[in-house]
Amino acid sequence: MKKHSSFSQLVSFFFVAYLLFGSFNDSFAQRDTITNYYETEQIKLPKGLRAETGGMDFMPDGRLVACFHLGEVMTYNPKTKTWKKFAEGLHDPLGVVAVSNSEILVVQRPEMTRLKDTNADGVADLYETITDDFGMSGNYHEFAFGPLKDKDGNLFMALNVASNGAGIRPEIRGQYDSLSREGRMYSCVPYRGWVMKYNVKTKKLEPFASGFRSPNGLGFDAKGRLFVSDNQGDWRGTSPLYHVEKGKFYGHVASLIWQEGFPRVKPLSLPVAQLDSMRTRESIAFPHTEIAHSPTQPLLDNTGGKFGPFAGQLFIGEMDYPRLVRLLMEEVNGQLQGACVAFGDGTGLLKGNNRLVFDKNGDLWVGHNDHGWVGDEGLSRIHWKGKVPLDIMAMNLTAEGFELTFSLPIDPKTASNPELYKFQRYYYKYHQPYGSPKTDVADVAIKEVKVSLDGRKVTFKLAELKAGYVYDLKMGELQTPDGKLLMNRAVFYTLNQLRNK
Repeated sequence: MKKHSSFSQLVSFFFVAYLLFGSFNDSFAQRDTITNYYETEQIKLPKGLRAETGGMDFMPDGRLVACFHLGEVMTYNPKTKTWKKFAEGLHDPLGVVAVSNSEILVVQRPEMTRLKDTNADGVADLYETITDDFGMSGNYHEFAFGPLKDKDGNLFMALNVASNGAGIRPEIRGQYDSLSREGRMYSCVPYRGWVMKYNVKTKKLEPFASGFRSPNGLGFDAKGRLFVSDNQGDWRGTSPLYHVEKGKFYGHVASLIWQEGFPRVKPLSLPVAQLDSMRTRESIAFPHTEIAHSPTQPLLDNTGGKFGPFAGQLFIGEMDYPRLVRLLMEEVNGQLQGACVAFGDGTGLLKGNNRLVFDKNGDLWVGHNDHGWVGDEGLSRIHWKGKVPLDIMAMNLTAEGFELTFSLPIDPKTASNPELYKFQRYYYKYHQPYGSPKTDVADVAIKEVKVSLDGRKVTFKLAELKAGYVYDLKMGELQTPDGKLLMNRAVFYTLNQLRNK
């Protein structure tokens, strides 16, 4: 009888709780997760394919074309879920552009190549060199990335520097120059450490910009501006994203010997202060371990809202974490800078997120790669479920601090509490050693917090703003009035230019 009485009391308690607060599912539905908004599907691969994805694009007929490190180029029909080999025998292909249903362009280690199916059997029978007008020493680290096509049909590619972890071959291609053989990474043949432009009118490969280390990612924003990612290492305190313009130098010293007019001196003999004054700073510095270890391809969300509220923004892949990164750019004093936030954590995304492409339905396809590093192999597809999460849409610099914009109105009472936020600032050293710790780390006091009347903006007045620092903002549990929780409670702004008061 006693047990029965206790059980009856328990049932009565839960019945009353249900009437007062709703069901268990209703109460826990407020604990928002990314899977309420996005889902990730792993694409089944054909037997025998080692899916170290180097490049992806969609043909006009909706087929995916992808290239892989061991040299295969495959097509995949999402409707029939069938794979077909389009080409093989390539050497480390690390990018692909679909020209038509029968023609693609690929950058492989020795050249940029045209692959064409001339007899409509779904298999390339024409392999044509577009350009191989750059040097090769045979060093294992001399990867080549691209192509990326601009609105005029010109093609961009990027060339890795070599590594002192291995030597060079007895037979090389291009002029040899020993001035840059010193250091961890070097450029002893042209144009290692450069972004190159293939001019479709002149049919010439032209040096475009120098100062890169391992630029594994090229992309355009909505205005057609070129962005290139790079990886932490020597002359890279942390991994950067650059807005790349013709003729500029982006900091890695080895490539300078191929700069027209550069004096015949060892680049490493120049003072760091002089090199620092020559370089163009990154638009975004990705805080190492905080947000990214190895950023890859930047990709514009050009889906018109089919992938959620982020249309017009850039996403970028990340090799070492099971996430992507979303970029919140702005122009200050004529220069691009901005913030980055995580995307996709908890959706089931793998690591090794090397290549990205949107399909016509607005799904984001992710090609994975490990290639002996941290990462995974395979292909994933991320689908938006149609509901808008609470997330950070913009972080804009003001004369006295920052303004955050959210995708949905937030609860003003909670959001106006200064104790919910913590700002910290630091920078990464520009120097020859590999990487850099956070330097000159300091907390930044918040003088004032204001929430806009519509609940979509929070403005911070800070005690200090200094150019040349990353501003790191960590937040407490912000939410909408109906209980949707903020997806990202960390955002990182690279402050190069102060806004005029």
